[in-house]
Amino acid sequence: MYCTKVKEYLSQKGVNYTERNIATEPAAIYDLRKMGIMTLPLILINGEAVTGFNQEKIDELLSK
Repeated sequence: MYCTKVKEYLSQKGVNYTERNIATEPAAIYDLRKMGIMTLPLILINGEAVTGFNQEKIDELLSK
């Protein structure tokens, strides 16, 4: 549910993003584990991780 909300929000703001799906891309799971993160969705903005749909944090990082 939150994955869809994040994608919709980023699209509304005109933000280009690359989606990685852990259900179809085993390397995505590996990368998450390597970062020590197992919460989804994970959004990386300028190297900073945001988990879940944290609109305030997303906006903050996009404004940098």
